[in-house]
Amino acid sequence: MLRILMVCLGNICRSPLAEGLLKSKLDTSKYFVDSAGTGSWHIGHQPDKRSIAVADKHNLDISDQRGRQFSEVDFDNFDIIYAMDINNYEDLREMAKSDKDTQKVKLLLDILFPGENMDVPDPYTGGMFQFEQVYDILDKATTQLANQLNND
Repeated sequence: MLRILMVCLGNICRSPLAEGLLKSKLDTSKYFVDSAGTGSWHIGHQPDKRSIAVADKHNLDISDQRGRQFSEVDFDNFDIIYAMDINNYEDLREMAKSDKDTQKVKLLLDILFPGENMDVPDPYTGGMFQFEQVYDILDKATTQLANQLNND
C-alpha cells in the first residue's frame, strides 16, 4: 500500500481538501491518504468551515477529518509527502533526518507545473471565492496525481 501525506500550515484549509479529493479518486485498498500541518494551532479541530462547505458543494465530505501536526515519524510512515507551498516544503525538508526523507517531500503543484515551485494559495484569510479557487486547483492536481498513480 502506497501511503501519501498532504501537508499545509494549519491542516484546516488546503491539506484536508487535498486529502479528501485524492482519497475520492484512488482505490483505498491500494492507497492510504492523510493530511497534517506543520503548525500546531488546530490539532484535533475539524477543517475550516469554508473548506467543509466547498467540499460539500462538490459532494465531498471532509467533516470527519481532524487536524494534526506533522512529526518526524511521518517520514517513516509515508512514502510521499506533498507540501502545499514552498514554505511548508522547505520546513519539511529541514525536518528530514536523511536523504531518503528529503526525497519523499514534493510540492503538490509540481504535478501540474513541473519545476515552477508554485504554491497552492492559502485561502484562510479570504472568503468563499478563495476556497473555491483552491478547491479547483487541488481538484486538477489530485486528478493528475491519481492518473499518474493509477498508470504506474
